[in-house]
Order: sequence, then C-alpha cells, then structure tokens
Amino acid sequence: MRKYGIVGAALALVLAVSGCGGGDDEGGTGGAVTGEITVLTQRTDIVDTVFQDYKKKFEAKYPGTTVKFEAITDYEGEVRIRMNTKEYGDVLLIPNSVTTDLLPTFFEPLGTVSELEKKYRFVRTEQRLDDNVYGLAITGNAQGFVYNKKVWRQAGVTAPPKTPEEFLGALAAIGDRTDAIPLYTNYKDKWPLGQWEGNRGGISGDPDAAIKLAREDAPWAPGREHHVMDSLLFDAVQRGLTEPDPTTTNWEQSKGMLGTGKVATMMLGSWSIVQMQAAAPDKADIGYLPFPTQTDGTFHTVVSGDYKNGINVNSKNKATARAWIDWFTDESNYAIDQGGVSPVISQAMPGTLADLTAAGTEFIELNPAPKGEEGLAEKIGNAAEIALYDGTYRQRIVDAARGAKQETRDQIFADLNKRWAETRSKVG
Repeated sequence: MRKYGIVGAALALVLAVSGCGGGDDEGGTGGAVTGEITVLTQRTDIVDTVFQDYKKKFEAKYPGTTVKFEAITDYEGEVRIRMNTKEYGDVLLIPNSVTTDLLPTFFEPLGTVSELEKKYRFVRTEQRLDDNVYGLAITGNAQGFVYNKKVWRQAGVTAPPKTPEEFLGALAAIGDRTDAIPLYTNYKDKWPLGQWEGNRGGISGDPDAAIKLAREDAPWAPGREHHVMDSLLFDAVQRGLTEPDPTTTNWEQSKGMLGTGKVATMMLGSWSIVQMQAAAPDKADIGYLPFPTQTDGTFHTVVSGDYKNGINVNSKNKATARAWIDWFTDESNYAIDQGGVSPVISQAMPGTLADLTAAGTEFIELNPAPKGEEGLAEKIGNAAEIALYDGTYRQRIVDAARGAKQETRDQIFADLNKRWAETRSKVG
C-alpha cells in the first residue's frame, strides 16, 4: 500500500453543488454525543482489525453511540462521485480533489486557525479557508530518504551525508562494496519520482519556500532548491548509481528489495518506513535520512499532514461526528502506530524518525501563502506542464541522465525555467 493523501496540486472538483449544503446543525441529537455515525476510510487493510478496536474504545467512552465504517479501495474516485449527493458519510477524509474554495460547501468548520493551532499541527496551511479549519490530519509525514542501514554500514557509511556530493560518494561506496542497487528511482510507477518535490523547503530550511517558488522565474537556476534536488537525481543516474533499467521498476517489489538489502536507498516520504520495515527480516535495518543539505549547520525536513478528517456538512449527527474526530486525533494513537508525525503538537516525534532526531534535524512546516496566492506554484507548474508532484518531468531527467534522451541537464533546466517564467507571467 502506498501513501495516501500525497501533498500536491489539487485536481479541479466538478460537482453539482445544488442541494449539497446546509445540513441540520446537530441533527436529532440535540448536540449530545449519542447515536450512530458512518466513518469513511481508505484503510481497507486494517478496517476489520485496528479500526474495530477504535470502535470499541470510542463507544465505551460515549455510551449510546455506534460507529460504522465504510472502507473504500478507490477512495478518491468513489467519494468524489458520492459528494454529488448528501450521502458521503458523517466523517470522511477530505479528498485531495476538493479545492480550497469548496471546503465550506461540503464540510463543517471545526474551529478557527487561532483556536486550533495551539494544539494541532498542519492547521495553518492545510484544509483551511480564511480563518476556518475544515479538517484535522490523521497523521503527518517528514521528507527524506528511506534506507537499509545494514547495507550502508557494509559500505562503511555510518553518518548522514551533509552535501549532495557526500551523498553521491556514499552511493558509490555502496555500489563498490555491496551487491545492492545504491538508489532505486521507481521510475516506471512515476509517482515516486514526485516524492522528490517534498524536499521543497527542507533543502533551504525556509518555511516560505513555496511562497517564494511561486514568485520566481527561474526555479532551476544554480543554488535554487529545484536545481539542487533535480541535479542530485540526474547525477545519481548518470553515474550509474541507480537501477540498471528504470523502465522495469516495480513499486510493490521494491519494498521487499529495500527490506532485504537488494536496494539501499529510496526517496520517499516517512510514511514509507513502516511498509519497508514490514518487508524486512529485522525492522531495525530500516532507517530514514535527511536530504543531504544543511543550513547553518543543521539538517531540515518539512513535515506536512496526510489526509484530514472532516465532517459532512449534511450530517444529521455532527456532535458525535466531531467527538469521533477529536477522539481519533487525540486518543487513538493512529499516527504514532503508523509511524507518522502526530498532529498533536505535544506528542513526541515517532520512533520511526529517530535517525532524523539523532542527526539534529529541524522539523519545519511551510508557512501559509498570502491570500490570493494559495497553491500558486502548483497552478503555474500545471499550466506549464511541469506538474511538480506528478513525476513526469523527472522521468525526463532520468532519461537524459541515462542517455535515453539526447539532452543535457543544463538544457532541461533552461527549458523548465523558460516554460515556468512564461507561464508565471500569465498565471501569476
């Protein structure tokens, strides 16, 4: 199972909105936490096990309540269709396709940013409109490289590389001293290449990175974050430090390959750690590295929220729906159990991120964009056909680096800058 709710450009949601708003304020409960609610989830793998334990605990805390789950395999596709009606559960994960302006049409506000930011992560910038917050994250993710510590130790590398060149040197040592593929791109499935985009802000240690990206004309100029991250990818491929034939990569197989040491390293969000541990003979073999850059002598990683629990604006039992969201966020321990960053600020970072903590990594959240500039970088990228989280343009980089396309890195970066600047002048 791959990560759900990858941070990226939201797809436009085309829905028949007539009749979709304005459910009863508290339904037939009179504001009391009682009665039945339906909770939609994407976790088809644990809905009959872990989630049943959640159900027992919640119903014991609130006698008279009943929680029903609907686990959906094609979560985004099916829920998007159901949202043409009023029947899309009482509590649901807000689909990525719901654009910011549509949040009030389909979801009940949970409180203001100023009220919730004292207790919860990710509410300042995600699933909010103006000062209202419409969802609380089920978990959060850091950004970096998931790696097989045993293989890296066999290659003689025991400290996190601090520069891209040090990182490439570590990969070269793995290639020379072990039988493992140093870095696996997962090129064929494409979406894993989009995971490199998550390092925006972490490379520079700048919480305003996304805002600045939307305001500049040459993101691939030397020294810029995209030049750094995409150069590292290009150089690793060009130096023969990735899989021999990227057109034959396989995401599901790659988890077992990294877990057993046939692959040493992959660029993926921290959501991937528990999946790699599950595929490893010893989960202690799996660790997590920060991106190999430092600002003022410190590594940085951006933490961001995964899917957010929200309340259907048409729910007839909003009181119990809200109680479920609060309980799930504060008491279920879902985020930590899944190896994620808890949305509750007071909770410590999970053990899965111990390597980042040991390296002195600073965890940062990106700042919200000024009004009118929300999601602007993604809009520019999409219009320029450089979808930043999609992975397609990085396939081009991999193809050039391995000699499958007759163009240089500088030619690619010049073309990307030209298209970005031209589009920005129109979209921005």
